[in-house]
Formats: sequence, C-alpha cells, structure tokens
Amino acid sequence: MKNSLSPLDYFDAVFKGIGQIMLQENRWTGILFFLGLLVGSWQCAVACLLASVVGLATALLCRFNELEIKSGLYGFSPSLVGVALTFFFQSTSSIWLLVVIGSIIAAILQHFFLKRKIPVFTFPFIIVSWSMIFIITKWTKTPTSALFLTPIPSAFYNQYLIPLRGFGQVIFQGNILSGAFFVMGVFLNRPFAALYGLLGALLGAGIAWGLGQNLEFIYAGLFSFNSVLTAIVFSGNKKSNIVWAMISVILTIWMQYFFMQTHLLVKVGGVLTFPFVAGTWITLSIQRLLDKKF
Repeated sequence: MKNSLSPLDYFDAVFKGIGQIMLQENRWTGILFFLGLLVGSWQCAVACLLASVVGLATALLCRFNELEIKSGLYGFSPSLVGVALTFFFQSTSSIWLLVVIGSIIAAILQHFFLKRKIPVFTFPFIIVSWSMIFIITKWTKTPTSALFLTPIPSAFYNQYLIPLRGFGQVIFQGNILSGAFFVMGVFLNRPFAALYGLLGALLGAGIAWGLGQNLEFIYAGLFSFNSVLTAIVFSGNKKSNIVWAMISVILTIWMQYFFMQTHLLVKVGGVLTFPFVAGTWITLSIQRLLDKKF
C-alpha cells in the first residue's frame, strides 16, 4: 500500500521525532532541540538528525502506522541512540555505522511496543544503547569522546543554572545554552510542560542533595534530567498533576540513587533515562490501581 506522506510530512516527522525526546509533537520544538545540540556538539547534532531520518526510513520501509510516523514516534529513540554513541565515543566510521544500525533497531523496538499499546517512553533507546555501549567497550578499542570526559568547572556551579543543565542533560548536553534552547522548545509547544520540567529539575537536585550525592553531579544536572522527563509526563493545569509529578520525581530520583549507590548498570553506560522510565511506570501503575479502587 502506497503511503500518502508529502515532502513536508517527511520534514515534520524528522523534527517531530527529535521533539518527541521530551514528549513534544512539534516540528519547531525539534528544530530548537537540534539547534541546542549544534551549540553543544556538532557531532551530536548530526547524529541526532541522521538517526531521526533513519528511524523514519525504517518505519516507512516496514510500512508502520502512518499516523504514528507523522507524529514522530519512530524518531525519538533512534535520535537518543545517535546522540548517546557520539557523546560517549569518538566519531569514528564504526561509530557512525552503529548509529545507523542502532537507529534501525530502536525504531523496530518502538513499533513492537506501540503495537501492543505499552507506554515504554525511551526504553527502546535504553536497550539499544546499553547493548551497544557494552559491546563497544568490551570488544573494541574505540576512544572515549572529549565531550564525555570534559567536566564542568567549579566556577560555573550555580543552583540557578541546574534546571537548564537538567534540560540539557536529557540529550547529553551540559551546556547551559543548549539547555536554554531545549526549554524554549518545550515552552513553545506546552508552556506548562516547560514549567513542570524546570521545577522537576530543581526537585530532583534537592532530593539528591538531601541524599548526600556528589555536588559536581548535582550542579551538572545529572540528578535532574530524569526528573525533567518525569515531571513533563505528569504536567497539567490540575492540582492532581502537581501531586503526581512530585510523587513520580521522588520515585525517579530514588531509583537513580539506588542504581548509582549499588553501581548497577555501570558496565553498560550508566543509568541513562531508565530511572525516568521506571519511576513513570510505577507512578502510572499506582494511578491505575487507585482508579480501579475508587
């Protein structure tokens, strides 16, 4: 069956796919995310764009649902895979090949879960990235990228910048300008979601500080990016949204704290966005249980 997508639909799907990293179905959001990546690292920006295109091409070749394709649902997990690989490793030819392969697998996994109506969020990205990072570090001598090794100077430690760094770290960028572009992208589509994300970043950092976590990690936004995503999922203009967002952020940071304290997942590239996925799953399960009971 021939698809009815126009050239504009293809353009939209690519950038909506990038926007869907933070659950925003908006091409302008995706464009702002791309610009934010370009500010931080051109390799990450190119990998993100390439991966979203590959995800779209995979969905088209496999004849996945046209509405899902137009919504960008086959772009965000591949995009994150692309950015992750170019963030952790130097941009060798083998890494670029793995960006393409990983994007194809992520899109197919996304379809597997979408077909079964399972809300997996970024889980396909997590599975693919964990697998590839483990394989690369165990069986190749690919050097680590300078972007991954560059720490944030202590002179830039500022609690007011944590939300921007938290937004930036969702797509592996510690640069506050990148974070500002990401906040603008979300605000453009859903102002409430941007506000929740900023507050979620602060709450996540505050909980991590209370748990005695490394201040360098907190100021770098590494205890905020998962809570940004979690807060965005539950954002809305009802009082109950605030309650559920707080519960989900608390669960998310506790998950991240547990994995970091026990050193689980270190060999496969760290926690990535798994605390966000797990915390959101648990919160949604609690919601469903309460709905059935009351």
